[in-house]
Amino acid sequence: MKIIYFAEEAWEEGYMREKLPGVEMVCYIGSLQDNAGVTDASADALSVFVNSTIGKEELDRFPNLKLIATRSTGFDHIDLYEVRKRNVAVVSVPSYGVNTVAEFAFALILALSRRICDARRQVTETGSFSQEGFTGFDLAGKTIGLIGCGNIGIHTVKIALGFGMRPLVYDVRHDMELAEKTGFTYVELPELLAQSDVISLHVPYNAHTHHIINSENISQIKKGAYLVNTARGAVVETAAVVRALESGILAGAGLDVLEHEDDMKNEGNFLLKENQNEEELKTVVANQYLIDHPRVIITPHIAFDTVEAVKRILDTTAENIAAYQEGTPQNLLAA
Repeated sequence: MKIIYFAEEAWEEGYMREKLPGVEMVCYIGSLQDNAGVTDASADALSVFVNSTIGKEELDRFPNLKLIATRSTGFDHIDLYEVRKRNVAVVSVPSYGVNTVAEFAFALILALSRRICDARRQVTETGSFSQEGFTGFDLAGKTIGLIGCGNIGIHTVKIALGFGMRPLVYDVRHDMELAEKTGFTYVELPELLAQSDVISLHVPYNAHTHHIINSENISQIKKGAYLVNTARGAVVETAAVVRALESGILAGAGLDVLEHEDDMKNEGNFLLKENQNEEELKTVVANQYLIDHPRVIITPHIAFDTVEAVKRILDTTAENIAAYQEGTPQNLLAA
């Protein structure tokens, strides 16, 4: 088997070669789009991260592909319809950062609740140790609303309970035994929005979760609440968040992901891109507004990024590739 591996960092190549000693591997740093000139008719497999979009154009570059091993839980960066047409199998990493992402969500919540970024900025930029303007709020006794309660969501609930918060959950599936055992309450989305002091998103991105927070329901949010998103950018309508901040519905936000975040990473490519649509342009402008907003914390999609979680990702990816090669595929999404 020949694998084309698109690495985030150079050290991954040696790590994966040790895990897959009998596999031919060609490694490139960056995404498929960063390495647009790479084509290989002899490649059997691709291994990519979420920053690599795979559709018809990318699949045409590897015409004999049999396997895509994505190093992620989400797979919205892969066109599964096009993949199925070509009989290419897709394997993922279903669970690697349950505690990792939940911990990061609370890092954002704590930073917002105690004005940590503002305080640090004052000290480093002005040298002032004045405490004026940095009064925060306790998490104990506050209500946190979780949209989505899979593995990461339930871990977030447990952390919230440790802080003395009251967790509400909106999810399409209800596990009443789990709710009773853990100590949270299922509610419908409007009730969650109306009661929560902090709203945290933990859903996968798909057609059902696209803009689950949007211009129509943003006004239902409790005035002065905080929004945290460590899921996918497009589960939140960016323009709605801007309006909520401007109107005072939201007191602030912590966002590890943004709509069209790839355009923010490479402004040159975005400016030169042909056939830009109006919605995309507005979203990019709105993203810049959020980046500049004094009560919004933006981080560059790093909720997953710990030493332990990245190694779990690579270990599972290596196991997925080895299992496929042995004829016993695991963590299969499409075939």
